[in-house]
Amino acid sequence: MARTPSSTGDRSGLVARVEPSDNAQPLSITELSQALKRTVEDRFGHVRVRGELSGVKRAASGHMYCALKDDKAVLDGVMWRGSTGRLNFAPEDGLEVIATGKLTTYAGRSKYQIVIDQLELAGEGALLALLEKTRERLAAEGLFAEGRKRRLPYLPRTIGVVTSPTGSVIRDILHRLADRFPSHVLVWPVLVQGQGAAEQVAGAVRGFSEMPADCPVPKPDVVIVARGGGSIEDLWSFNEEIVVRAVAECTIPVISAVGHETDTTLVDYASDRRAPTPSAAAEIAVPVRADLVATLADLDNRQRRAVLRPVELGRERLAARIQRLPKAQNVLQPQAQRLDELSERLRRGLTDRAGKGRERLVGIGARMSPSMLERQQDTAQERLERVRLVPALVERPLRDRRDKLAALTRLASQLHPEKPLERGYAIVRDAAGAALTSSKAASEEAALSLQFRDGSLGVHTDPKSPKSPKPERAKPARASKATNPAQDDLFD
Repeated sequence: MARTPSSTGDRSGLVARVEPSDNAQPLSITELSQALKRTVEDRFGHVRVRGELSGVKRAASGHMYCALKDDKAVLDGVMWRGSTGRLNFAPEDGLEVIATGKLTTYAGRSKYQIVIDQLELAGEGALLALLEKTRERLAAEGLFAEGRKRRLPYLPRTIGVVTSPTGSVIRDILHRLADRFPSHVLVWPVLVQGQGAAEQVAGAVRGFSEMPADCPVPKPDVVIVARGGGSIEDLWSFNEEIVVRAVAECTIPVISAVGHETDTTLVDYASDRRAPTPSAAAEIAVPVRADLVATLADLDNRQRRAVLRPVELGRERLAARIQRLPKAQNVLQPQAQRLDELSERLRRGLTDRAGKGRERLVGIGARMSPSMLERQQDTAQERLERVRLVPALVERPLRDRRDKLAALTRLASQLHPEKPLERGYAIVRDAAGAALTSSKAASEEAALSLQFRDGSLGVHTDPKSPKSPKPERAKPARASKATNPAQDDLFD
């Protein structure tokens, strides 16, 4: 017999039975999830939650997923792409934040989570912690190293300013530049606060850096990134990593002038020079024109004095040396006295020499009497008569020279190269007429010429050789001077 449920409502049977009057109707998982979702969203449609970020990650779609936690509980969170684009800071693990949004459920995992519409740092302490963390990370990359900072140009021709075009900052900079040294200024207008300010400031710095040298607009020699004072939230755009990296990578020296002297941003660490105020940045960028004019005038005077100083010193030294020089009459007085003495000695010497010459002339004149001259002539005539000219003294040298000349003539006749031809010899010559003295040299020639006493004869050394040279006409043998009977002896 089948068992039926009792009237007491026992539901421990094997098969579930649904009574028409039962209020606990079974729901599907989807129905229960949807009901729970509606309940949570209606009850917690707008909440603000404070907690520490954990597990922050960004999806390729642009959505951000994270978890908010305290010391006892964890709440999952999601921030859609449209909301993440409005963030004024980069969420990181460990930051204490206040999230504004609504609670909802995720049926796929039976979880509830918060859909974040707005995310803020929980007070200045959290903001400063984020700032310090970012500073340490960028410093570890070397972006704030002193060794990479560059010197500012002494006198820039063009100054680029990245700031708001409507604030008092640009007016202060222009006014200060006009007072000190009027310069050409290029203003790149940007937002300096709020959503998108960091991107605009970074884009302006990179725009100045990437300007070509041949651009119609002159490229700045120095860039000033300026903003007025404000709270840490107002200046937060200049702490963004995108701005810091743009300033660090800029090819132009950068002066940071963000806030007042007590305000410090990460751009101050990355820039080449920090100015306490925008007006001070203008003072740092250019020198004082009046001071330059005074300096140039002073240098001009110093140059003139430096040029004239050697001349003045030379004049002083010359005057001092002239005073030490002796008088001209004192220098010439000994020489004049010596000249007088020499003149007197010359006069006396000439007088004495003339007297001695006169005496000698008188003595010679006494010795040149006619009788003495005739006696000397007779003596010379006798000596001449004793000298006799012997013909043999002249003939003997002539005969010796004649014998030597005859011997040389005979030797030249015997050594003549054509002399052996008369004794039956012949001279072998090549096609060019050069004499050959060896059989090896003759064998290398295709045609030879044999010269005899009465002419030449052409011969072939190779039957296939070209035609031998034509025999020359007989030339009469040259008769030497020694064998020519028609020539008379020069000494006969």
